[in-house]
Parts: sequence; C-alpha cells; structure tokens
Amino acid sequence: MKVKINMIWSRLFSAAAIIFLFATTVSHAAGMEPVEREHFIYYLDNPRYLETVDSALSYARARLTNLLEDTLTYKPSIYIVDDLGHFNKLIRGRFPDWGAAAAFAERKLIAVKSPDKFNLGKSLAELLVHEYAHLAVSHKTGLNDAPRFLHEGIAMFVSTEWRWSDNIAMNRTAVFGDFLKLEDIEKLNRFNESQAQVAYAQSYLAVKYIYDNYGDHALALLLGELARGRTLNQALMVSTGATLPEFENEYQEELNKRFNIVTLFMDTMLFWLGLALVALIATFLRYKKRREYHKRWEEEEKLHSTDFDYGDPDNPEQIDDDEPWRS
Repeated sequence: MKVKINMIWSRLFSAAAIIFLFATTVSHAAGMEPVEREHFIYYLDNPRYLETVDSALSYARARLTNLLEDTLTYKPSIYIVDDLGHFNKLIRGRFPDWGAAAAFAERKLIAVKSPDKFNLGKSLAELLVHEYAHLAVSHKTGLNDAPRFLHEGIAMFVSTEWRWSDNIAMNRTAVFGDFLKLEDIEKLNRFNESQAQVAYAQSYLAVKYIYDNYGDHALALLLGELARGRTLNQALMVSTGATLPEFENEYQEELNKRFNIVTLFMDTMLFWLGLALVALIATFLRYKKRREYHKRWEEEEKLHSTDFDYGDPDNPEQIDDDEPWRS
C-alpha cells in the first residue's frame, strides 16, 4: 500500500513539474512583445539589440536580393531568446550542441540564442545574416531545396564569416587528405565541432569558386534551375557548363593548390608572429601608461611642497622659523 501511495505521489509530482515547465515556457513566449519593422518582425528578450539586428538584416536582405535575383517580400519572425527551454521549443527538434541559431523556411522563422546568456562563437549580426541567407535560398528554390553545401556556402559568403582559423583548419585538413565530398556535407548536423568547421569552410569555398569563376549571375541561375526541378548535375551544367563530377574535380584541385603543408606552416608562423606582435604592443602600451603616470605624479609633487614656512614672508629663510612654537 505504501509503495502504491509513493508511486501516486511520484506521478503527481512529475505531472506538476511538466505543467509548470509548459506554463513557464508559454508565459515566456507570450511575454515577448513583437516589434514590426519594414521587412522583419522581432521578438527580443533584450530590446537593446533591436537596432543592431535590424541594420544587419536589412543589409543582408539588400545583398541577397541582388545575389539571388529574387524578391524577398515576406516578413520573417526573428527570435533572440535567453532561455534554453524556449529556444528548444522554437526549434522543435534535435540540435547539435555547438549550434547557436536555426532557420525554418516553412515557418519563416529564425531562432537565435541570446549573447547575454550563451557563448555564440561569433557576433549576433553574423549569425542573423547567416540564418536569413538560408531563408532566402529556400525562398528562391521553393519546394526543390538546394543541397546543404550551397545553403551553408551562400550563408557564409553573404555574412563574410571566413576567419584565419578557417585557413588553418583547411590547411590541416589538406595535410591529412581529409577534404569532404560535397555530398558528405549533407550530414553536417551529425558532425562534431571541428568537422563542422571544415564542412562550413568547404561550402564557402565552393560557392566562392562558382562566383569567382562563373560570374555573379551563376548562383542565381543555379538556384533557379534547382527551383525548376532540375537535378544538381543538370543545374550545374546550365550554370557552369560542368557536370557535378567535373565541378567537384575542379573545385578539389583548387583546394589542393590553395591549402597544403607549406601554407599550413606559413599560416601557423604568421599566427604566432601576430600573437607575439600583440603581446609586444600590449607591453609597450603598459610601459607608456606607467611612464605617463609617474610623470604626472612627479608634476603633482612639485605643486605640493612639504617645506612649510611660518616666518617673515619677505625673508622666509633668514631665521629658523619652521616650528615657531618651540621658541
């Protein structure tokens, strides 16, 4: 009997906890007042980010409209949340630990963890531009969505996220001969953080290769062909004149030229030289600040004399009058 009572109490407690969690999440979501701007609707836990994110996304919209040759007339909802439970509720599914933001084309929604509570690994503006690019690519291709390498490559291309660390990661990958095939990038969400960095970097370089070698119209043409239901192989033939295997061979050759053990050594050496230069500048600035402080201290000392004189002001040092009360 006692066991049954304990089980009943345990179930009641679990049910109460679930109800409380649900109520808290709903209350949290309901408490976010929407702010509607010309092209976006914002739901921000911290309203101080409003102008920054609206400026970044407006810039991204203008660039994507031109790059993809598409009209982005709808208003996506942008959530920046500081509660993990609310974030998980918005994304409705599994998400890699290293992830900080997600875009959902069918719901016209972007969810981003707030920098107030989470380490995002990059600026809030970069994350938002990246995720908005995903919405724009999906809008361009419609029901026939683009492969993952195009999605991520265009997102990185528009948000200009390439970093020195990406150079080093690609050089290290080249040394060990572990470049990914473009089709492998489809599994990006299953990768660990270091593998994901290589996948993102390769996606960016593939898109940049198309843009640099086939013109600024090529990406829009490629996505337009995918929107018509063409396969990636067919869409590449129309936009670049190369089949998928031919394009991948060209692209891999470009990677092998650009990244190798020599460039890894140079990048690593430059990294340490840069670090040493930063340390040297910091030391110099500390030294300069200390010198200025001592100089200011010496100037103040001159203005605060400790030789007090109580004698004749016209001939102050003619008599021993420093302590007249002793006479």
